[in-house]
Amino acid sequence: MTRPLIGISGRRWPAKTLGANVPRAMFDITFDLHVSDYTRSIALAGGLPVELTRDADVQEMVAHLDGLVLSGGADVEPSRYGALPDENLSQTEPDRDEWEFALYQAARKKGIPVLAICRGFQLVNVAHGGTLNQHVELDDGAGHPQWDIDGRIATHDVNCEADSIVGSLIGEHASVNSLHHQTVHELGEGLVASAFAPDGVIEGLETEDRRVLAVQWHPELLPAPDPTFKWLVDACATR
Repeated sequence: MTRPLIGISGRRWPAKTLGANVPRAMFDITFDLHVSDYTRSIALAGGLPVELTRDADVQEMVAHLDGLVLSGGADVEPSRYGALPDENLSQTEPDRDEWEFALYQAARKKGIPVLAICRGFQLVNVAHGGTLNQHVELDDGAGHPQWDIDGRIATHDVNCEADSIVGSLIGEHASVNSLHHQTVHELGEGLVASAFAPDGVIEGLETEDRRVLAVQWHPELLPAPDPTFKWLVDACATR
């Protein structure tokens, strides 16, 4: 059986953000950055990963894909959900927003499965007309975010709906990581909340047609092959 081709979104940064090892002559050259844990997770789950570029037509690119991963990263621009930035907003990347909203729209139109992670989870909610809380503080009860804990360690509890995709994958009670400082405020239209932190924060979203799974944590950092990536590959193969 041919392995499904799964595209992964990434970041585009000027080279100077990569630190002192970059010569000054290259400071303004841009680099496309893709975290290798995503490609590794897809490959271990049986898929064929491909890192996507912004330098191709979105519709034509998605036409070749069997599935899509919307990866983590910078905050979604607040104007996308009708808000002004507050003082706690982290870095935004409007060009990436435009590209990934187009990727998501094209993937939905084609009907291919989508796995959306952290920023991707938030982008999906906004794409469906939802809104975000721009910042949540770390406290002893909630545990958002856990910046000082290795993201490969599962320390954050989530409760999943038994009849949901994510519940069928990781069980009704599971431990994950927590590397986010934004949360869902108003749920987007056509989305179902399927996983929750102990404080009630939404940690999992699914579309009613069960073609999109969005998680607030980073499954690519957890032991592989993570069940969410197995779901993606299997959903591509049975499409």
